Amino acid sequence: MANYFLIGLVAFLCESIDSSLGMGYGTLLTPILLFMGYEPLQIVPLILLSEFITGILSAFMHHKIGNVNLHLGSKGFRIALILAVCSIIGTVIAAFCALSINPRIIKGYIAFLLMLIGVSAYICSHKQSDFSWSKILILGIIASFNKGLSGGGYGPLVTGGQLVSGLDSKKAVGITSLSEGLTCLIGIIAYFTLDAKDLDWLLGTALIIGALLSIPISVNIVKKIKETYFKKIISGSVLLLGLFTFIKTFNHLISYQNLPIIIASIIITIPFAYYFGQKNILNSKQIYHDN
Repeated sequence: MANYFLIGLVAFLCESIDSSLGMGYGTLLTPILLFMGYEPLQIVPLILLSEFITGILSAFMHHKIGNVNLHLGSKGFRIALILAVCSIIGTVIAAFCALSINPRIIKGYIAFLLMLIGVSAYICSHKQSDFSWSKILILGIIASFNKGLSGGGYGPLVTGGQLVSGLDSKKAVGITSLSEGLTCLIGIIAYFTLDAKDLDWLLGTALIIGALLSIPISVNIVKKIKETYFKKIISGSVLLLGLFTFIKTFNHLISYQNLPIIIASIIITIPFAYYFGQKNILNSKQIYHDN
């Protein structure tokens, strides 16, 4: 029983980060549970279930206290719905690609993309860039494609990508919570339709309760942080996650001989992201507003 209490505490901390920054729950929780001895098929359906419940509730709380407008038909709701629908398309494409692509290449690609979006989002945090439905559509497909390939990278890409697409950071976090909750629902249906027997429901209960308890605290923290600072916090978190993913993926290549190549690979990202961010700012013609 003490083990379940510890898991609940871990879920509380992971969801606190996720509900505050729009990223981190599955990314942090999955490796921790694997380290504790659980098998992937034991934890993935339960993580998806807890993410669905907490994602929907977190989105509701963000909406209720005014971080984002998620009324039916509002722009925020439509963005979340588009991102969720794109998850079907991206996951199907990823299923075909996953069989032929080296996992290390996939993780390296995601690391580069996270660093690109992190730097671009930081640049865009100084000014409001032009909101674009086409950017949201592309973002949804890419993020769900990454999720289908590697099981991660959805929250950071969707949250950071929305900043680059012209949304305010607080709205982006609330929209990500809703879209990720709906995306997890698709995964839950798939798992329970195919095979989800012999699940540890005490584990599931600990995950759900621990995560739920963190939501009221997290959404109120988001409400109190200034928009300018919050954009920088999110963009910095995405960039650091990208660097961490890069180092973790290619740690076997890290040596004095390969150090120039590694540094060059990271440096190349910065001017490319700078150009991408500046282009968004220069093309800015409108500011995002809820309907």
